[in-house]
Amino acid sequence: MTQRSLRFRLLASAGVSVVVALLVAGMSLTVIFEHHVKRRIGTELETYLKQIVAGVSLMPDGRITSTAALADPRFDQPLSGLYWQVQDEQRPRLLRSRSLWDDVITLPEDRLELGTVHEHDLPGPAGQSLLVRERQIALRHAGDERRIRIIVATDKRSLAEARNAFAADMLPYLAVMAAVLLAAAWIQVRIGLAPLDNVRRGVMEIRSGTSRRLESLHPDEVMPLVDEINGLLEAQEKTIERARAWTADLAHGLKTPLMVLTADAQRLRDEGNTSIAEDLDQLAETMRRRVDRELIRARVRSGVQSRRARAEVAGTVNRIVRTLKRTPRGSVLGWTVETTDRADAAIPGDDLTELLGNILENATKWANEMVTVAVATGNGVIITVEDDGPGVPADQLNNLGLRGMRLDEQKQGTGLGLAIARDIVEAYHGELIFSHAPTGGLAVVVRLPAAA
Repeated sequence: MTQRSLRFRLLASAGVSVVVALLVAGMSLTVIFEHHVKRRIGTELETYLKQIVAGVSLMPDGRITSTAALADPRFDQPLSGLYWQVQDEQRPRLLRSRSLWDDVITLPEDRLELGTVHEHDLPGPAGQSLLVRERQIALRHAGDERRIRIIVATDKRSLAEARNAFAADMLPYLAVMAAVLLAAAWIQVRIGLAPLDNVRRGVMEIRSGTSRRLESLHPDEVMPLVDEINGLLEAQEKTIERARAWTADLAHGLKTPLMVLTADAQRLRDEGNTSIAEDLDQLAETMRRRVDRELIRARVRSGVQSRRARAEVAGTVNRIVRTLKRTPRGSVLGWTVETTDRADAAIPGDDLTELLGNILENATKWANEMVTVAVATGNGVIITVEDDGPGVPADQLNNLGLRGMRLDEQKQGTGLGLAIARDIVEAYHGELIFSHAPTGGLAVVVRLPAAA
């Protein structure tokens, strides 16, 4: 899976989306938790504030006193982070919790409404930052009204510690959630791209010849692509059929001139012009063989192959050898045929006959005394044809089978046999190899895919 892969892009975008979403969710939950804890702490501070307000009174001499009994021991522990303070605005009188020790919380000079609870964030002792709840009350003494400011404060460090602990506890759950979401995204991408994989397999089946069209059982989003591919295949088949028809028409159109040419050669032979008649016969035969072989090329190159093609190689080899033994040249050669019990190649029988016929005919033409044919199975079907003829120079081996290439003009022929053999092998995804035979002649190795 590379960076150009659609699966990689979808998974990468899903991974980024999951991480971003979980980060936002984690931060949001942390902020919500912090606000919740802050409200709970504020409620607790207001409860303490009510208790202190209920216990504040003025002595006959005007001094402030507090009889509130707060149960939390942190009010008695120096610098514990939980404090209370009672301050008289009109007289410099001050009451405070033991936890403040020698420090005083400096209050802002703002106007307060009686009985209303105010919130402040103020600096505290030992560099602490305090969350403060403040309330102002009015007491009467000797006919005068005294304004008293009462505060309860706590160190916000406890709020930060609770927030951080919540975030730390939440991280494993976020990690598990991320893993679950990524797994779900992977499953979703796999299921979502499955139709494309089915299309790919369908195209492979079309290339292998086991199917002609893509199935129509695909999601609506993929069906336009399937319809376009099927339309392209149909148009290609029509084009191929037209090309084959044109080739056949051309071949049939040449048959009449060839018959006339053959008749003229016979007439010249009857008149005593034997040399010219033989030249015309040779020319007509050459043209006829070229037309026939071009028809074979058109059929093979058209791509219209039998579905699930299968041909039995050993039987085809034996039939061709028996035919060549009845020819004047083949009857004087020694033939050695080594075949396996059963070897089926993924190629139509007619094309296999044409392929091996051209190769064996070439070996018959150039062999001095012996032609050897071997059929083996392994990585496909391997057919080896060797002769003991003059062979081919090493620098010319790669030129064998090229269109119109003849390496020797001493023997009659058009040079099309090995070229057609190469075309057939390539059409059925095989391999054709030329090398030197141990007997000194040419060795031709044909490797064809085995039939399914």
